[in-house]
Amino acid sequence: MKSTLRISLKSGERIFINGAVLRVDRKVALEFLNDVTFLLENHVLQPEQATTPLRQLYFIAQMMLINPEGKDQSLAMFRKSVIMLLSCFENEEILAELKRIDGMVSSGRAFDALKAIRQLYPIEDRILNNQEMAPATIEQIRKEIAPWR
Repeated sequence: MKSTLRISLKSGERIFINGAVLRVDRKVALEFLNDVTFLLENHVLQPEQATTPLRQLYFIAQMMLINPEGKDQSLAMFRKSVIMLLSCFENEEILAELKRIDGMVSSGRAFDALKAIRQLYPIEDRILNNQEMAPATIEQIRKEIAPWR
């Protein structure tokens, strides 16, 4: 058996576990004794926060964890989005990471993919602030993701 994982939550915090949303009414520590898929509330991106291409990709990937019943649909949208992003970005670091992230998701490691996507946010912000990606490209990506928001 793998080692246990202990998570502390504050009063009112939520945690997403295997598709269920739990909110605690007081400070509590949870100990997971087996493998479990979870997201802490502070890692959950709300639809209105998915304002950039990578944040939209993150939102889709998180849906695989939050809504396991819709995982196949989320996975199809994720793959479509990765293909589009690979054709839109020119930054070599982002391109390499997108390929690695796609591999993570393909091998069932969506949680690790979320972490990797978050690490790309500063690079994406620099690109978008320097107008390295055409506004029409950003708008095209937003239209593709619109059903998820």
